[in-house]
Amino acid sequence: MSVQYWVGDLFIDLTRNQVTYDHQTQTVPPKALAVLTCLAKNANKVVSQDELLTEVWPDTIVTPNTLQRSIAQLRKVLGANFESQSYIKTHAKQGYSLECEVRWQANITTPELSKRSAQSAHQTQALAGENERQKGNGSWRRIFAGFMLTLLFGVGTGLISMGYFNGSKAFEFEVTELRSLTATDNKEYGGVYSADGQYVIFQRYPEKLCRSSIWAKHLETGRETPLMDKLGTYGEHSLSNDGKQLIYIEANDCTTPVTQKQCYTLQRLDVAKAFEGHNQPTQIMECKNTKIIKPTWLNNDQVLLMQLSDKRWKLILYSITDNESQTIYDVPDGRFIDYDYSVKENLIALIVLRNDHQRYLDIVKPSGELVSSQPVENIPEISPYRRILPNFTPDDEQLIFSTGRQLFGLTFDGKVSNISIPLDTSIGTPTFHLNGQRVLVVKGFYDSDIAMMALSNVHADNYVTLDRSTQFEHAAQFQPGGGLIAFQSNRSGEAQIWLYDGEGSQKLSNFPKDSYFNGISWAQDGQSVLANVNSELFRVLLDGSQMHVQMNYPIRELFQWNSKDDSALGLVNIDGEPMLVALNLSNSAYTIVSEKGVKWAQKSEDGRVIYTDQLDRFWITGSVEDTLIPPLMSQGSDKRFVITHNVIYGVNEASQLWSYDLNSTDFQVLGAVPKTIDYLTDVNHTNVLFSNHVASKKSLAELVLADN
Repeated sequence: MSVQYWVGDLFIDLTRNQVTYDHQTQTVPPKALAVLTCLAKNANKVVSQDELLTEVWPDTIVTPNTLQRSIAQLRKVLGANFESQSYIKTHAKQGYSLECEVRWQANITTPELSKRSAQSAHQTQALAGENERQKGNGSWRRIFAGFMLTLLFGVGTGLISMGYFNGSKAFEFEVTELRSLTATDNKEYGGVYSADGQYVIFQRYPEKLCRSSIWAKHLETGRETPLMDKLGTYGEHSLSNDGKQLIYIEANDCTTPVTQKQCYTLQRLDVAKAFEGHNQPTQIMECKNTKIIKPTWLNNDQVLLMQLSDKRWKLILYSITDNESQTIYDVPDGRFIDYDYSVKENLIALIVLRNDHQRYLDIVKPSGELVSSQPVENIPEISPYRRILPNFTPDDEQLIFSTGRQLFGLTFDGKVSNISIPLDTSIGTPTFHLNGQRVLVVKGFYDSDIAMMALSNVHADNYVTLDRSTQFEHAAQFQPGGGLIAFQSNRSGEAQIWLYDGEGSQKLSNFPKDSYFNGISWAQDGQSVLANVNSELFRVLLDGSQMHVQMNYPIRELFQWNSKDDSALGLVNIDGEPMLVALNLSNSAYTIVSEKGVKWAQKSEDGRVIYTDQLDRFWITGSVEDTLIPPLMSQGSDKRFVITHNVIYGVNEASQLWSYDLNSTDFQVLGAVPKTIDYLTDVNHTNVLFSNHVASKKSLAELVLADN
């Protein structure tokens, strides 16, 4: 066999372990060249991993990872000149192929590349700019494989041969360092890079407190500096382009609540002065009747914000100098979900759920001019109704988002691609540094248990935990006429329905990875459970079989199910607005119960619908109008409520369990409950069930790319 050959325009010299292209020569490890030679002998054919291992390492026991490293080395060399996937192609579960022309050299010679270079000079010039762009644009893709395997196996750095497919082209992932930026007992999230890339600005929640502070961390020294001198209810924050000003949302209880319990202000902080200890923010905007979130500096005078008004989100542009705002994007035919702004492109990407229940990616200019609107491709790995929150990447016309333990790419034309790397922990959507060489992610967990307390002795310490786990558990309900308790749990690594029988728990359902629940409810005969999973309804029988209940629209929340007449109480979007409806599960019809902003709802045994609004006030629906329940005016909270035998049970903001008889109007405070209660979930004759927060953790991590 010849020891010299051509792969496209590259000259391979096995005698010197060299690859030459356009007068540029690189030395390549012998085993990597042996892999290339084996592929070259079978050009344009698939060669299995076993064949390659036998050919290149005949007398050595090696793992497939060794072969993958050689493939990665080859792609790195080939990719320095052309797109590497146009040479070596991966065939899932089959092997690799060399997809190009191979010409064998009969005699050992010095390659005459000048003529070849002249012939391809125009190609080289045309590709030069493209290669530079791909060099930077491929960086974000190279991050994730290294990071995911680090999470799985504790590997600090490495070169991973893994493809992220954009169309038919795949890219390599290479990461040189994984840094844990925070390692405290607190919860940290919301990290953004400073303009010079030396700091990360983030929020820190002290354990078991609902208030946070804003901090800065120097990435080189690790020194942390508080930018606020007090704890507050702070929302997302954003740095000005010059890095001198920080804006953030602060929420405070309204003096006189009218439509909402909290009022929202947009605050501005001088970063340099804050580092010196002068933590005096300036209020630049206040909203008493609407909610604002997600501020983003557009320039040093204008700020993008999401504003909730009349139950609808819209994107507004606020001028600090003029103290005026204007709506630049609204969705009259649907619901606005999220947005991200690209400084590089000066474009805004918006995720919209339109009335056809299809997700759309709308690209707009800061002026509000629509550049493009494309439906987001539905793929099997993602529920068609799932909220996705993409961020821009350094790539042109490319975004990325997380569904928990999976990452996906999203192009401007709506194409979705799975970055197929397994994760053992959930992460948030990545945020990139402007240079494309660093990325911030938030990772963490939430640990809550199912707990039970006797109604005869309500006391904060008088409860038992049922079958303790270290995962998120919620929505426990007593089985009608039986001894089981159904609940949602992540103890298997995925959100599923579990059954507790008094001694232990057993998994009942088998829903896909990254599924999310918004309500479960027992049938009256106790033989099945109706679950709202990924905004779709499924009936799960006690033998584990699952039946999809076909509805023509997404279900935001399942409050209650009446299996006898095949009806349910739920929350759905109608013309983009969430409304309380009575669902007919047999024909997908619905009847609007209330058009108010409903937080939680239940139906009593005698047919009365009770719900709470955004001010946590209790209402009873009526044929003419809904009426308030005066004795419960100060008893509402985010802990929800249940109705049993026409008696409402709830938990107020003072962490007291109370009851209210709808017939006798008798109100009683039953006693104190743990302050760690997340939600009250069910009550029977003798006991109350609730989900109890045990621990939670969020921390920041940074991934650093190699210089290429």
